[in-house]
Amino acid sequence: MSALRNWQSESVEAALQQYRSSQHFFCQATPGAGKSRMAAEVARRLLSMGEIDLILCFAPSCQVVEGLAKTFASVMGRRFDGRLGAVGLSSTYQAMEHQDASFWRLLDEYKVLAVFDEIHHCAGHDPLLSNAWGQVILQRIQDQAAFTLALSGTPWRSDARAIALARYSDPEGRLICDYRYGLKEAIADRVCRSPRIVLIDNNAVRLTELVDNNPSVTVFPSIAQLLSESPVTFEELLAHDDTVRQVVELGCRRLDIIRSSVPDAAGLVVATNVSHANQVAAVLRARGEECRVVTNRTPGAQELINSFRQGEGRWIVAVGMISEGTDIPRLQVCCYLSRIRTELHYRQVLGRVLRRQGNVDSEAWLYVLAEPSLLQFSQRVAEDLPEDLAVLDRAQLASVGPMDCAVGENYEGEIGGGLFEITVKRSRGLADDELLVIESLEREQTYRMELTSGFRTEILSVY
Repeated sequence: MSALRNWQSESVEAALQQYRSSQHFFCQATPGAGKSRMAAEVARRLLSMGEIDLILCFAPSCQVVEGLAKTFASVMGRRFDGRLGAVGLSSTYQAMEHQDASFWRLLDEYKVLAVFDEIHHCAGHDPLLSNAWGQVILQRIQDQAAFTLALSGTPWRSDARAIALARYSDPEGRLICDYRYGLKEAIADRVCRSPRIVLIDNNAVRLTELVDNNPSVTVFPSIAQLLSESPVTFEELLAHDDTVRQVVELGCRRLDIIRSSVPDAAGLVVATNVSHANQVAAVLRARGEECRVVTNRTPGAQELINSFRQGEGRWIVAVGMISEGTDIPRLQVCCYLSRIRTELHYRQVLGRVLRRQGNVDSEAWLYVLAEPSLLQFSQRVAEDLPEDLAVLDRAQLASVGPMDCAVGENYEGEIGGGLFEITVKRSRGLADDELLVIESLEREQTYRMELTSGFRTEILSVY
């Protein structure tokens, strides 16, 4: 087992010190920093000191549960499967609701350390404002466990309810962490990669609405205005073929650049649903890319994820399977095409590409549409790193013709019997060869949307 990082050692010592006067400890550490390793070391130290007899770990998903069990077994050198002779077990929050009385008697009969990974999933300071998982913690664990260790990389909830086992300042209501290790510190310590967030917009979205069979054409100067002033939904925009091709192409070109120095680097596309994931996969395969699709309907999805983690494949397309806690360190590029627009989900997805594994993989790239809330979340990432000179680099992209035309020239031509506008995209701040050709595709319905020209990017770089 590798040596502890500095922040992990500091957090372990802080926890052991606090446990002398309190049974609870709350640690916030940025996704990818190594919270599980730190928690396992706390458990090992408490066990060796005779302060605890057993460890119970809880997490939101089977993938995270499996990772916790492996980490704790490795650090402690003992079985961690809940069977006779094991030092503990790892379980999902959902499973807590189905444990019988004999399970909960463990907390009365033994000195138990209860570890909660991604504790923000559990809401609860009182029964009326708790969710089901938070209620179990309040009623069964909070006062019965010898010690509790709460972990989170994104310690807030989209419903603004209090997190179980957390303390808040009065009257500001700010979360009080017993130890905090932020993204700024993780980047400085070379624990996490520096994020590069590329916001993709379009300054000429042409929308044709059919009113009494008469076409009415409106051109919107941005995605934000399109979504606020038209019947087009964000989910429809995500499923538009031009949108998918644009985002995927940018991701592929960036992955090509990264793999020139990190040969096993990989990319993740977070899709909206199963059909959308298959659409994205078709675009990747049409480009000649190898990819795997994993959803909650995929047989053996966890085995596929594990195989991808250990392999050298380029792309994995996921729906709700690789958004939180799943550790695939070779992921360095992510295309965010999820319809979920909460800061919690956004940061968890960003965290999938932040975990560093060497000296040359210093950057993580996230490609996302410039929808207002996603733009706000991206800017907040920069605000978390004020001393790192976060820069919003805006590049207006001109429409040009064939590859040998001068910038600013327009080209229209017959392609395959239909009239298409062709746009070549170049962005300051991206590699010189990061060019993209977009062809328009009409969608016939009560309205038709064309994203045929005017794509631009905003690059949020954190140095």
